[in-house]
Amino acid sequence: MRKKPGGVLGIVAVTAAVALSLSGCRGDSGGQGGGSASSPGITDSAITLGITTPLSGATAGPGKCTVAGVSAYFGAANAAGGVKFGDGKTRTVNIKSYDDAYDPQKSLANFQQMVSDNVFAATAGLGTPTNRAFRDAAISQKVPQVLVMTGDPLFSDRKQSPWQLGFVPVYQNEGAAFGKLLAKSGAQHKVAILSQNDDYGKGYVSGFKEAIQGASNISVVGEQTYEATDTSVDAQLTQLASSGADVFFNAMSITPLTIAALQKAQQIGWKPSWFLPSNTSSPTAILEPGGASAYPGIYSVSFAKAPQSPAFAKDPDVVKFLDELKKYGNYPDMPAFPHCMWSYMVGATLEKAFQNMKEPTRDSFMTALRDIKDLKAPLMLEGTSVNTTVDGQPAVSSVVVQKYNGKGYATAENFG
Repeated sequence: MRKKPGGVLGIVAVTAAVALSLSGCRGDSGGQGGGSASSPGITDSAITLGITTPLSGATAGPGKCTVAGVSAYFGAANAAGGVKFGDGKTRTVNIKSYDDAYDPQKSLANFQQMVSDNVFAATAGLGTPTNRAFRDAAISQKVPQVLVMTGDPLFSDRKQSPWQLGFVPVYQNEGAAFGKLLAKSGAQHKVAILSQNDDYGKGYVSGFKEAIQGASNISVVGEQTYEATDTSVDAQLTQLASSGADVFFNAMSITPLTIAALQKAQQIGWKPSWFLPSNTSSPTAILEPGGASAYPGIYSVSFAKAPQSPAFAKDPDVVKFLDELKKYGNYPDMPAFPHCMWSYMVGATLEKAFQNMKEPTRDSFMTALRDIKDLKAPLMLEGTSVNTTVDGQPAVSSVVVQKYNGKGYATAENFG
């Protein structure tokens, strides 16, 4: 990936240019240089990966990060001479991105375009409905759809999803982590829950409730849901505020709605402690505009070092990551969303699989990908690692609960 000047929008321009260039050469890649057994999208000298993700619309911020992190990782690897594969070949890794605007119909069309473009595998794309939209097609055509940014357990079920693997912890893992922290506090707490009315919200809530089962100090005093297409949750917040809850579990995936919810609760004088999912808890993009410092505690979970945190300002992983993100990811600013760090880790996980695949085929790649254990990818927090060997679990299933400190997050050993 060549370095180009410009901001985040430059990522789209760069990847689009790469896509056009490679589309024009279609037929020169898949199944040639690696011999007759090679899969589409890989030659003796290069492999092409595709990312369908929101690059426009309300979810564009984290979506652009999913491209920037992978581009940064492999941009640096390419500049250093390429990646040494398990078949003895050294290859450059090309990234092609496709904007789905968080629209399932567009992501399905993008997948079909990837097939036409001879993409070896789809990876790192953000979104549950958008990844679900082309899962069946990927299975049917035996195209890997791996290390995707969804906590939907379906993608980590090997029987139902033989060509898939999720990267981030399943929703249940995150909900359970917060439930355990709250239950062990020993103090009495009333919890109000607002959740997205789909598998995303239901996963978080089920994990949380399972973790507090039997905890006599925790009671759920109010529950509301919203639709992912809603533009306001004011009515639900007003209803939940009347419950008297001192803890608010907000299983929400939409960035503007999360900011609006933080502001609305303050307007009506309700100031509980909050739990937010890892993908909607960005300090700069969500908490600061939402006025989160007004609350006694904002909790989330993480498995990545936060570059904006003073504690990691001189961390070698973070320094290297920010440098490569700027040089090769065309993302010169401090990352506002964790998806930049997550997709950088996806790059490291893919490289590990490439190093272990014995043949230039998708079958060999999937075998190698499902055999990674205890990989400490760059930027991972202490106590977390990549483990792809457990059926039913994504590549990362370990998380650390953190509390917002006004600038970033610090590990929370206890609630309160």
